[in-house]
Amino acid sequence: MRTTYGEATVRLYHLGDGAEGGSAETLFYGPLDQAMAIAAAQSEVVQDGLFLATDNDVVANLDLLEG
Repeated sequence: MRTTYGEATVRLYHLGDGAEGGSAETLFYGPLDQAMAIAAAQSEVVQDGLFLATDNDVVANLDLLEG
């Protein structure tokens, strides 16, 4: 993820695995630090499908935590 400062605007979303390829449900749009707090409050099952998107990149939430 190229944009990693705390105030960077991101979209936190969950990718579901529905019958027709799933859907993307936006959970939050705003600063990265708040998005990370919201993501951390989700269950492990939900965290597996969370992604963060900036204007120039997308990263799985768990990959960002590991990096």
